[in-house]
Amino acid sequence: MTAAHRRIGVMGGTFDPIHHGHLVAASQVCHRFALDYMLFSPTGQPWHKDAMPGASAEDRYLMTVLATSADPRFDVTRVDIERGGPTYTKDTLRDLRAQWTPQGAEHIEWFFVTGADAIATIGSWQDPAAIVELAHLVAVSRPGHTFVEPPLPAGSWSWVEIPALSISSTDIRSRVARGEPIDYLLPNAVAQFITKRGLYQTGQGPGAA
Repeated sequence: MTAAHRRIGVMGGTFDPIHHGHLVAASQVCHRFALDYMLFSPTGQPWHKDAMPGASAEDRYLMTVLATSADPRFDVTRVDIERGGPTYTKDTLRDLRAQWTPQGAEHIEWFFVTGADAIATIGSWQDPAAIVELAHLVAVSRPGHTFVEPPLPAGSWSWVEIPALSISSTDIRSRVARGEPIDYLLPNAVAQFITKRGLYQTGQGPGAA
């Protein structure tokens, strides 16, 4: 890999909260595709979910920064938070490509990382044809999910098996609401942030029911 050629991955998600499963997947993809960077992009307003996330966009951004700060390959972008309105993958990729406009002879290859369950429904995403033009899609395995090959052109996507970690943001939020421990499910700094902010307590947060 030369200085004039870089590979950058993008992992979008609500990260509500981010946990070790996300970090392991990002690390595995970085290794598999020899990525120079992995940009984590917390969604502003998820288009595919009925309820808003349990934590605010700013808190989810800060948790993602805390979780990724120790790895020099990882960084966090605010493009989806600052855009406003529903978050669509095509907009995420277009905005990031505009921010990282190659200088001189530099060339950047883009990779978008998503769960195998999500990529199976890519036909319902906004403008999937544009997405595959903007980045190579990487589907990562999810515990308990049976992989279904997505309706995408050959060569436009790849499959990566991730070491099984049966951790989910939904379960972490439920554990916090029930007063159960979340130790070792996510980085300690994120767990401390959740406690300090009082996130995911019953009746609190924008997504509380």
